[in-house]
Amino acid sequence: MKTCDVIVIGAGGVGTAAAGEVARRGARVVAIDRFAPGHDLGSSHGQTRIIRQAYFEHPDYVPLLVEAYRLWHRLEERRGERLLDPVGLVEIGPAGGTVVAGVLASAAAHGLDVEQLSASEIERRFPGLRVPEGLVGVFERQAGYLLVERAVIAQAAEAERAGAALHLGENVLALRARDGGVEVQTDRELYVAGRLIVSAGAWAGPLLSDLNIPLRVLRKPVYWYEPQTDAYRSDRGMPTFLFDLPATGSDANRPAARQSQAAGDAATGGELFSPELGNCFYGFPQIDARGVKVAEHSGGTVVDDPSQVDRRPDPADERRVTDFCSAHLPQLSDRRLETSVCLYTMTPDGHFVVDRHPEHPQVALAAGLSGHGFKFVPVLGRILADLALDGRTSLPIDFLSCRRPAFGERG
Repeated sequence: MKTCDVIVIGAGGVGTAAAGEVARRGARVVAIDRFAPGHDLGSSHGQTRIIRQAYFEHPDYVPLLVEAYRLWHRLEERRGERLLDPVGLVEIGPAGGTVVAGVLASAAAHGLDVEQLSASEIERRFPGLRVPEGLVGVFERQAGYLLVERAVIAQAAEAERAGAALHLGENVLALRARDGGVEVQTDRELYVAGRLIVSAGAWAGPLLSDLNIPLRVLRKPVYWYEPQTDAYRSDRGMPTFLFDLPATGSDANRPAARQSQAAGDAATGGELFSPELGNCFYGFPQIDARGVKVAEHSGGTVVDDPSQVDRRPDPADERRVTDFCSAHLPQLSDRRLETSVCLYTMTPDGHFVVDRHPEHPQVALAAGLSGHGFKFVPVLGRILADLALDGRTSLPIDFLSCRRPAFGERG
């Protein structure tokens, strides 16, 4: 049996950030994971992740993002390496849709610098993009991308430097909260501590099953294609990009109704609504020989077991992406250079769960990051350390409670 002050289940980006924060505050912490930091079997790999502040999903995320930016820059200073590249982000969609209206609402609520662009202005500034008639754009200059594997490895190194112990290659078999403390049984050891942090990504569902929060895991492929010109290079001014395109088929009217409601809610800062996107694609400028990374944010195939994911390219998935590229990235060839599969762990409303367990307050958790969580990694680490050690945090997370209406009544 091993004892410590805090156990962390999951040593990915969030878990290592939390372990480092806990260790820097003088507590003994063990972080347990079946994989090593920077692995390609979960949700935090694939070269890059977008980072932004004018958050279309809801304005309440913005204060967390401001702190996340500060903490990312602090990590860069500690490690002496660049992890965040502010190449900008152009987001394109209907003027009243989820993305554009949501971005403008968050920018207005928090005084963020966002530029509005017409379709012709977007194409003139970023010649690698083609924008359909009737769509507009917003450009956030301080947005950009994070180098995802390097960021996770940097967080892990800083956690160990602070005194956290990373126990890797161990599978968690059971956890028990009792007598104000916790026990975690792995396939190697029994751990006992006063506090527990659960940050297990796609594997969080079974560990948090008593909360009745239905977490769905989605398989999400990403692709890199060969550019035909220099128009997509980051050093030629190409930013990250996101297209919120009109839905097609029988659901064409449903997303518009959801978008209108979500945009109105974002302007008032009221109850959370799902930031549902029916036909959404995103991508990154070319930063190395792998070419231009493009993927679909909407859709996805449900995964029953995150340890058993088919990672082979799926022709139907790729066809949707190549059709998007043909229409909107015309100077990109259809020659695929690389592919990868990552996992989204979805909550019913598409928003995170960051809270203490309602029946076991010695357990803090971050789960269901729903495909948009990596940019928050260092601030989630700080919040989880606050909740575990102090029982509260000064950062505004009430809107991410596990008690919110979207999760219904608990028996």
